Amino acid sequence: MQDQTQIFGIRAVIEAVNAGENIDKVFLQKGLKGELFSELESLLNRNSINKSYVPVEKLNRLTKKNHQGAVAHISPIEFHDLETLVMTVIESGKTPLFLLLDQISDVRNFGAIIRTAECTGVDGIIIQKKGGAPVNGDTIKTSAGAVFKIPICKVDHIKDAVFYLQASGIKVIAATEKTNEILYDVSFTEPSAIIMGSEGRGINPSTLKVVDAKAKLPILGDIESLNVSVACGAFLYEAVRQRMQ
Repeated sequence: MQDQTQIFGIRAVIEAVNAGENIDKVFLQKGLKGELFSELESLLNRNSINKSYVPVEKLNRLTKKNHQGAVAHISPIEFHDLETLVMTVIESGKTPLFLLLDQISDVRNFGAIIRTAECTGVDGIIIQKKGGAPVNGDTIKTSAGAVFKIPICKVDHIKDAVFYLQASGIKVIAATEKTNEILYDVSFTEPSAIIMGSEGRGINPSTLKVVDAKAKLPILGDIESLNVSVACGAFLYEAVRQRMQ
C-alpha cells in the first residue's frame, strides 16, 4: 500500500498514523463522509498532522491507485526535537545560528533556503507543523541533498519556538519590510535566530510583536521585495560576514 513517499487508502493512512510513520501531510477528498473517514479526520487532528481538503481530481493526479479519498505524503527525513537540538548546540560551545520559517509554502523556495542554510552553517531550521511546504522529492532536489545534512524541527506554533529560543539566550531577528532598521546595522555576532515570513503574507503579525529585532534589506529598484529564498541568503551571509571578522 505504500511507496517511498506516499500512502493511499483511508485505513492504510489510519494504520500509518497509529504506527508512528513520519507523515508530512495528508490530502483528503473534499465533501467525503463516512465513519472511517471521520475516524481518520479525528486521528489527524489529535496528532496535529497537516491536512488539506482537495477535489477528487487532485487525488487522482497524486496516485492512479484506489485512494478512497485519502493520500498521505511521508517525510523522507526524521524531524528533530527543538529543545534537545538547542541544548546540544549551546553545549557544543559554538555561537548558535537558527532559522525559523513562518509557513514558506513553495517547495522550491523551501529547498533553496535549506541549501543556503546548510552552506552558511545554520544549526537548525524550525518550521510549523501546519501551513508550510512539505519535505518531499522536489524539496530534496532543490536543496541538492542538504535536507539530509541539517536538522529540521517541527513545532505547533512559530511563536512558541521564538519564546523558547529567547529563554535560551538566543536573539530572534525578523526579516521584514515593516521596520526602518537595515540588515547591515543589526548584530548577528551573538547567539541568533532569523525568521523569514511566507511568500504572500510575510511574518505573522503576532510573532512580529515578540521578536528582539527587525531588519530589512535596502531595495534600490522599483520592485518592492525580493524572493524569500534570495532574501534569506542575504540575511544568512550577512551573519556569516560578521562572524568571520
